[in-house]
Amino acid sequence: MRLRRFIQADVFTSEATAGNGLAVVLDADDLPDEQLQAFATWTNLAETTFLLSPTSEDADYRVRIFTPAREMLFAGHPTLGSCAAWVHAGGVPRRAATIVQECAIGLVEIDMTGECPAFVAPRTGIANLAPGVEAKLCAALQINPERVVRSAALDNGPTWQVLELASADDVLGLDAGLVRWPDYAGLSVIGPYPNGSPCDYEVRNLAPSSGMSEDPITGSLNAAIARWMWSDGRLDRDLVIGQGTCIGRKGRVFVRRDASDVDRVLIGGHSIIVIDGTVRI
Repeated sequence: MRLRRFIQADVFTSEATAGNGLAVVLDADDLPDEQLQAFATWTNLAETTFLLSPTSEDADYRVRIFTPAREMLFAGHPTLGSCAAWVHAGGVPRRAATIVQECAIGLVEIDMTGECPAFVAPRTGIANLAPGVEAKLCAALQINPERVVRSAALDNGPTWQVLELASADDVLGLDAGLVRWPDYAGLSVIGPYPNGSPCDYEVRNLAPSSGMSEDPITGSLNAAIARWMWSDGRLDRDLVIGQGTCIGRKGRVFVRRDASDVDRVLIGGHSIIVIDGTVRI
């Protein structure tokens, strides 16, 4: 065991402690898998990340992402939070406008030119929910099926069962205590706010793998939803998505199309460094 640089960031918020907390351990190349998982279990945050030397010459750093129970292939708030921690700790990207993160799904570009860093949403598998699943989810959450506008099964590393409801009020009114992981893994809902509201949509990620009743703010879910909207031709403007409202958070996810490449969707958010120190591991 030895001292290592440790940073805790609050992601997808401009107000400290109002976003989604992320623990980041730097200089983790020599740590075995069992120690990575044990430390992530100990932090008891939705995700903990470990920064390592990249194996790709195109990457600036490599990251491994763990929940308290398992390793993840990709996740959104760990991507932006790890990037913020890497830069805060003195990381210098190969290209000033773009940071390239290596993770289990490959290389993820993080655009640094906008008002806040934004990662390129990964390619997302989009399919109909399996027969009977929408009815099962509606029954579990006591949703009137007539309030479901559309639904889909999305896969961008994590897998998501998404119900789009008629309004943000429908989303905010759901009781997260009615469902638990793993029986309802990836269950997520989204609904629009009225025109002129500070946010365009409210999203909730219920029964997350972290074991929480719901995830505060979920970048990978919002990325999958944005790719779903893009594939349907519904992403015709920049969006601000709120998440975490029901659990006292003020998460804000900024979705925008890349002006230089119509096939790219960017998922942005602010990160605040809350803790900067060392940890013995």
